[in-house]
Amino acid sequence: MDEMVRNTALKSVKPMKMDVESFIEKYNNGEAILLDIRMPFEVKVWGLSFAKNIPYNALPDRLEELPKDKMIVCACPHEYRASMAKEYLRYKGYDAKTLNGGLLALMERLKGGSAKDINLG
Repeated sequence: MDEMVRNTALKSVKPMKMDVESFIEKYNNGEAILLDIRMPFEVKVWGLSFAKNIPYNALPDRLEELPKDKMIVCACPHEYRASMAKEYLRYKGYDAKTLNGGLLALMERLKGGSAKDINLG
């Protein structure tokens, strides 16, 4: 982890985030999954059927549930916990990004009839 921090350049920060439109495209093409890192009580109030739900603090014990051949797009309501999850997953060798604007931005984009834009299989 120390080397990752030492070798991080400012120009590499932007690619570590993904905007909502790019996520929807990659998700629909089977290239990415959405990792919802919220706590179970949060998901009970507002869950997403198309997301893989692993609470942030459970990641070390549940890494085997995540595919290595797809981009992992980490999300929480905003971006705070998702950014921590993204860094942890990158350290563990995953292609991970943070959803820019978080779940609130994604839900704003998918509200109403626009919900049809996400491929639920």
